Amino acid sequence: MTIKLEAEASAREENNAALIAALDERSLSEVESSWNLDVLNDAEHGRWVASLGPEAIAELSYRFVGGRVVLLTTWVDPAYRKNRVATELVSRVLDEIRESGKKITIICPVVGEFIARNPGYADLIDKVHPGAGAYPKHERAEGGHDTELAAIEHDLA
Repeated sequence: MTIKLEAEASAREENNAALIAALDERSLSEVESSWNLDVLNDAEHGRWVASLGPEAIAELSYRFVGGRVVLLTTWVDPAYRKNRVATELVSRVLDEIRESGKKITIICPVVGEFIARNPGYADLIDKVHPGAGAYPKHERAEGGHDTELAAIEHDLA
């Protein structure tokens, strides 16, 4: 059981590292996506799904906790990595959340890295409950331990 959990954690870390490496360093306004992605909120399953035609090629899972949107994990089909799919998905999800007026808590390191590279989205981060992935290149925000998220983080570890 422990070996399986360690293998899953290792695979998740490799996936996150690959997606972070694929994030574009340039400003979002400088680069236009070459993909005609549809990004839809699949609220029933707690995820935003990016599709290229009929094929789902990426997703960003989430949960609502205490009135916030907790961004859990990002996945992109390996065949589509390094093609700005994660960048496009995360930016469109964050734009939708901004329109809703909600704040975010970040567990997903891909989202945290995206916001570090695109600070125009930093105002979306809940100041009291920023999440473990909120500040990958900076010091963590001041605040108490978020007990509401402890169970979610434990399940993801």
